[in-house]
Amino acid sequence: MDLVEFQGKVLFHRNGVAVPPVGTVCRTVEEIVAATATALADGFAAVVVKAQVKIGGRGKAGGVKLATTVDEAREHGSNILGLDIKGHIVNVVYVEPASDIVEEYYLSVMHDRVNKGHLVICSKEGGVDIEEVNRVNPDAVIKRSLTPAETSNGLPLTIAKEIIVGANFPVEVQDEAATLLVNLFAAYVNEDATLAEINPLIRTPDGHIRALDAKVTLDDNAAFRHDGFTEWKIAGIDAIDPLEAEAKEAGIQYVKLDGHVGVLGNGAGLVMATLDVVAQNGGRAANFLDIGGGASADAMAESLGLVLRDPNVKSVFINVFGGITRGEEVANGVIEATRRLGDFPQTLIVRLDGTNAEEGREILNNAALKNVIAAATMHDAAVLAVSHANNA
Repeated sequence: MDLVEFQGKVLFHRNGVAVPPVGTVCRTVEEIVAATATALADGFAAVVVKAQVKIGGRGKAGGVKLATTVDEAREHGSNILGLDIKGHIVNVVYVEPASDIVEEYYLSVMHDRVNKGHLVICSKEGGVDIEEVNRVNPDAVIKRSLTPAETSNGLPLTIAKEIIVGANFPVEVQDEAATLLVNLFAAYVNEDATLAEINPLIRTPDGHIRALDAKVTLDDNAAFRHDGFTEWKIAGIDAIDPLEAEAKEAGIQYVKLDGHVGVLGNGAGLVMATLDVVAQNGGRAANFLDIGGGASADAMAESLGLVLRDPNVKSVFINVFGGITRGEEVANGVIEATRRLGDFPQTLIVRLDGTNAEEGREILNNAALKNVIAAATMHDAAVLAVSHANNA
């Protein structure tokens, strides 16, 4: 379960992580104007009107604006409410007193699947995409794996200080930053999170540090320990995407993403690998869809139809490993699914491997369907899928 910014700050604050002065959650332009007027009357020079959506890129999309007057806040609020940010409609905004910023840093704690523990990532370069920082200047990003044994009583301050010093934080904020990291780790553990991220962590003119933003993902498997996370379920924020709702009703494992290549595979691990290979070849996946163990015509038609109803999908990468369901059965399922769905403009790239894969590819090639291409490898399929998406 993902939280929006203001929810993440509430979670941080109750675990001792310093945040800026509390803002106001607003659903109408009138509420935005009132919150701004109150903040300005309290002596703050400006406010920031922030879209509350569970997706990154708010600023680039026009969802974060500075206002120094009530009129500016009214204009920004009118533009932000109802804004579509990568398929997420803004129904709630957060009006927060603007913070003076001297420096920006990055800090996060997350579940480390590879090492079966926790991972702390820290950088003196914050406020930007940490993946880009890691690519351009990897020495600026400190990654520290933590085992459950060494954090059984929380994150030791000595380890936190080691991480902060290793990231070259200014000497004058190292102690406070280390304490904040200890508290961030406590929030991550206490709230059963899989991610607790601050970007940026800011240094203010008075020398203190604050979490200017908050990105938190809670582990749904731990919901029973937190009354189902009901405190975080707020109308207007948790509205499920219509395609995801349709998939859930049909029992299909589908997650909508923001790319242009539809992805359909059998097995969560294979689908995740497919998303990766699409990205490695310059594309972005439009969805995650695990068709499960079977690839019958019925399952294929229902799943493929769901993917094709996303207007952002320009091509589809079907990646199936034949096991119990053999390659020729998958191929016939794809052919029957396209017959049932009728005409559609997207090209389907079908990669088959495993049992009777060659027979399956031969069946697809002999069918000579105008918008279905059989590929032998994941790489070849990904290249084709990305190319067709880019040229659609």
